[in-house]
Amino acid sequence: MKFGGATVATPAAMKQVANRIFEKKSDGYDVVVVVSAPGDMTDDLIAKARAITETPDERELDMLLATGEQQSIALMAIALKSLGCDAISFTGPQVGIVTDDAHTKARIVKMGGEKIHKAIHLGKVVIVAGFQGETAEEEITTLGRGGSDLTAVALATALSAEVCEFYKDVDGVYTADPRVVPTASKLAFVSYDEMLEMASLGAQVLFNRSVEFAKKNRIPLHVRSSTKPGTGTLITEEVKQMEGVIVSGVTYTKHEAKITILWVPDKPGIASKIFSALSNANIVVDMIVQNVGHDGYNDITFT
Repeated sequence: MKFGGATVATPAAMKQVANRIFEKKSDGYDVVVVVSAPGDMTDDLIAKARAITETPDERELDMLLATGEQQSIALMAIALKSLGCDAISFTGPQVGIVTDDAHTKARIVKMGGEKIHKAIHLGKVVIVAGFQGETAEEEITTLGRGGSDLTAVALATALSAEVCEFYKDVDGVYTADPRVVPTASKLAFVSYDEMLEMASLGAQVLFNRSVEFAKKNRIPLHVRSSTKPGTGTLITEEVKQMEGVIVSGVTYTKHEAKITILWVPDKPGIASKIFSALSNANIVVDMIVQNVGHDGYNDITFT
């Protein structure tokens, strides 16, 4: 079960989520919960750092940002214990989430699970901080945009979970953003490829990194409302219901940057070097346009 920041933004919301988790545990399920930092705390912490300097050191920024999720997991464990539900909270490093050393945008390289299995065996609800891990040198890192979603899917994979459930402030995936298109319809089923395309093009229900991970490891994803019952949207491999649909959904993004590099030598391997450097910096490129060469040079545009 994964709960986003909006669902744990206040003590009242935290209690509501705790009741939802307790119900799931009471139904006989082994429950592992991943939570984000409450509300806009991550943005607030970044703003505090940038109030000191516009270019905060990335290692120290990770140390700061990791505290948001640590507050959420402790408060959630306290809320569950107040209901009589045995629970324990762990940070990302405590459960063995090992990443590379790309501070503020780290990639997971290895997952543990032994501590979680032991706690589950003792009948506890396990609450894990999303968005964070540590390097092989035990340096705290954060996973960047959508990192908590990625944590949930990675843990589901490591634990061989039947499904990874995402509880959001929306009750599923829609054909368009219902805040922009009130007549949008909720989709009961979406394939990994469709969700990946929608996430890459601006749909904010799930982030593309988590969908990629789920597809690779064949973990079904279930998007549901955190406040009301309902079937939500199941994301899995291609389903028969979608085979006859030409358009599954429409997305948009307000945060797209276009970069054009002029007078690039028109030689084999030059473009590869450019995009390899971006990839090594964990910068995701969406679209690439390369003009026809002229006088031994061409222009490369990408978003």
